[in-house]
Amino acid sequence: MTQVVLGENEGIESALRRFKREVSKAGIFQDMRKKRHFETPLEKEKRKAIARHKQHRRQRSRY
Repeated sequence: MTQVVLGENEGIESALRRFKREVSKAGIFQDMRKKRHFETPLEKEKRKAIARHKQHRRQRSRY
């Protein structure tokens, strides 16, 4: 669980920015989006195949 302790003279805006940064580094939003609804095994395999294809294309463009 991500926590941010407010400093002595720290404003709420800067603490909120730090909190958002910590949450994004922890990958909480990505996990929440993945688990938003039930995914059938067929949908899961399709998503993984698309991700593999994108990764393969990215690797080929480097050379």
